[in-house]
Amino acid sequence: MHPNVLKAVSALVILASVCHLSDAQYRADAAYSSLYDSETVRSFKEDVGFLSSALLEGRAPGSDGEKEAAEYIYSRLKGYGVEMLCPPDGDTFGIARPDGDTLTSRNVTGFIQGYDRDLKNRYIVVGARLDNLGVNPMTVDGKSVDQIYYGANGNASGLAVMVELARMLRTNSLLLRRSVIFVGFGASTMTYSGAWYFLNRTFADDIGRIDAVINLDMLGTVDNGFYAYTASNADLNDLILELGKDLQPVLPELVAEEPYPSDHRAFYAKEIPAVFLTSGKYPEHNTARDTGSIIDYGMMEKALEYTYNLTVQLANTDDRISFRPEETVGRGPSYDDVVSYNDCDVKPMFLNSTDPAQFLYRWVYQYLRYPQTAVEEGVQGRVVVDFIIEKDGRVTDARVVRSVDPRLDEEALRVVNASPKWRAGRVNGERVRTSMTIPVEFVLEKKSDRKGFGIRR
Repeated sequence: MHPNVLKAVSALVILASVCHLSDAQYRADAAYSSLYDSETVRSFKEDVGFLSSALLEGRAPGSDGEKEAAEYIYSRLKGYGVEMLCPPDGDTFGIARPDGDTLTSRNVTGFIQGYDRDLKNRYIVVGARLDNLGVNPMTVDGKSVDQIYYGANGNASGLAVMVELARMLRTNSLLLRRSVIFVGFGASTMTYSGAWYFLNRTFADDIGRIDAVINLDMLGTVDNGFYAYTASNADLNDLILELGKDLQPVLPELVAEEPYPSDHRAFYAKEIPAVFLTSGKYPEHNTARDTGSIIDYGMMEKALEYTYNLTVQLANTDDRISFRPEETVGRGPSYDDVVSYNDCDVKPMFLNSTDPAQFLYRWVYQYLRYPQTAVEEGVQGRVVVDFIIEKDGRVTDARVVRSVDPRLDEEALRVVNASPKWRAGRVNGERVRTSMTIPVEFVLEKKSDRKGFGIRR
């Protein structure tokens, strides 16, 4: 063979070998930035990616997607060595629907035993919302399509932090004097039903042994803010401030105003101290744009490290953490004798239904009027409204606890305040003043046959 031809053949062989090695060592479909991800960030991406995938269709309460999310969280916790307290598909419970059917949701619960002889039978509960808004059927250009509310930040991020927190605590369980219980709360978007079921059914006999709760909801945008809400509980505030004296990867801002309602409310109703950790409001909340692309995984990891330090501190404190309801802010004196909707023996009824959705669809959305200026500016979102159902059935003291825009807030309050009388809730056979929280959705949809927008109902 001619020497030049031999050189050329050898060069081709070397080049092919280099290309083969390159293919073996590097993934052509992976971003270079992922090469520098920590193990925790890689786990975050895997968890958020699955929980907010189209496969789960927004994890609506009672849906197959919520069930798959529960099974996934069960598998992840068990894989990290957490002792599971429920079946693989979760601890199921039923919720009555207006059509007479029963919606089946579920909680996922796990457990890490503390070591202290006196404190191991006392508990710190760490919870995160399992469900999201599901799917919204729409018509676009005359065709039916499904708009999925993926819920990457709300609340796949909180679930992912809870799972990795369980890994860290299981690895370092010899540091825990108290035991830690992990709960993925189902049907949270339906008046915190999973949290209510955990407190009043699953854990009812040991509720007095819960010393504190950490609620994790929406922790994927910590780069825009990180907040701790305790309802101004002095003991929890002192613990958080004391923890802040040590070097922390990120520090939450203690806030006196609730960022938005979540499962911690069910624990406040039982006078159990709870801290709500969240990255707060974000533009993509409750929209189809809440995908993994908005998550800052590096800051999520810092929030995880802080949550770990706080959990260890709560599990090991010698001091009793009191609820101190007289210091709780956010409700005026008129709420002192009010019973939570879920704590009523007989729940309030609107048009012969105890399902709050009946009030939304038979009253609120029938009479809601989208402010024209808000339509023109494309303003939309979810306004969360608190109100009291009096013993005589009147609706009073309506107030916005999660604002979107003053115009939308005002319209939501107008319709709620105009409500016909309800049938009052009862406890032990006696009528009681009952507090309720409802989400009022203002969603704009483009009309295919004319210019303008309409309210989704």
